[in-house]
Amino acid sequence: MINGNEIIQTIKMIKDQHLDIRTITLHISLFDCIDKDKNKTAENVYNKLMKTAKNLKKTADIISAKYGIPIVNKRLSVTPISLIGASSGGYKEIAIAMDKAAKENEIDFIGGYTALVQKSMTPFEREFIETIPEVLATTERVCSSVNVGSTRAGINMDAVALMGKIVKETARLTKDSDSLGCAKLVIFANAVEDNPFMAGSFNGVGEGDIVVNVGISGPGVVKAALSEVKDADCGKMSEVIKNTAFKITRMGELVGREAAKMLGAQFGIVDLSLAPTPVRGDSVAEVLEEMGLSTVGTHGTTACLAMLNDAVKKGGTMASSHIGGLSGAFIPVSEDIGMINAVKRGALSMDKLEAMTSVCSVGLDMIAVPGSTSAETVSAIIADEAAIGVINNKTTAVRIIPVCGKETGEVNFGGLLGFAPILPLGNGNADKFISRGGRIPAPIHSYKN
Repeated sequence: MINGNEIIQTIKMIKDQHLDIRTITLHISLFDCIDKDKNKTAENVYNKLMKTAKNLKKTADIISAKYGIPIVNKRLSVTPISLIGASSGGYKEIAIAMDKAAKENEIDFIGGYTALVQKSMTPFEREFIETIPEVLATTERVCSSVNVGSTRAGINMDAVALMGKIVKETARLTKDSDSLGCAKLVIFANAVEDNPFMAGSFNGVGEGDIVVNVGISGPGVVKAALSEVKDADCGKMSEVIKNTAFKITRMGELVGREAAKMLGAQFGIVDLSLAPTPVRGDSVAEVLEEMGLSTVGTHGTTACLAMLNDAVKKGGTMASSHIGGLSGAFIPVSEDIGMINAVKRGALSMDKLEAMTSVCSVGLDMIAVPGSTSAETVSAIIADEAAIGVINNKTTAVRIIPVCGKETGEVNFGGLLGFAPILPLGNGNADKFISRGGRIPAPIHSYKN
């Protein structure tokens, strides 16, 4: 039971420490929308989204007013469209229907323009993937993801090679907005089916018909809690993070269950990821610096991030039996003011970011790189990150933005997507390796039955 002291603490977290519900995401199955006619499939998708999502924004506003908790985003997530459109081939038509329904329901983003090709690609999945650049260039709210590897299957290097080209083409088609389309495209290994965060959200085939999943936030709350125990050892810091994550998660589950009840949906999970914003005081990098680093990116950063990520998970799982999604600490460069400043200072490189992804939630996220970066180099970065995920049996991802026409400087994406310095990459290339294709076999520890 929540007591009065907890309520007072929560009010302080919201008022002074940037605590919010980052997203209420309504996950919707579209299997009942499939038709052999592509236009009919798209019409069915539009009608179902309009029916199921019509009260999402209103519900979020009511809950936010009732509890005084900011709810930043209202989002939709659907069954992978590579499956829904396989019968008709009307992928782009479905994307247009998704975008239209999201706009008319005042939804911020809709995820699920997705393909799962971790082992191989069927012809219709390749056809689907090749539509991604045009779809992201011509829609406003549609987000796309592709899963190219898993611990069980290994890494589909044919898909990895293709995705390098897709990222580059998306950058080209959206060059007038600093290649913003790439911010709506993420490439996964070990993608999860109940992730409420964009751009990688989709409603997995094992999920229900209509499900509410909630993504919480709170780097500022964790930083404030750590600032009160400045001389604590690592064990004490871990306990402080756990206790803070516990309180944040309880709030997330309260909101999720209330939203599900009001929408007539199933309550799914709370994703307890620490999701930063470009606002000072709401940064994962600043949390790491509060733990004792002179700057994020220096030696010791990976150890601090590992402890933070583990403590957040432990605190969240104590608070709720319905933890899911990604659940950890995000390190998106453009969305975290501390990360941005560390890159500007030269303290944070691509190599260090890659090392950090081995212990945090997800991976190389919202990183702007020179526009001249080749498709093969993008593929090599994807392959490296997928390897970390596959070998360590964790979710990893790449959301990288080769900014067309720019080699240095800074790009501003706006809103929660923030702004980022263009991060230089190393010399050399892996062109021959990427051209080999095939599949990197699953690791030996994957064979568990």
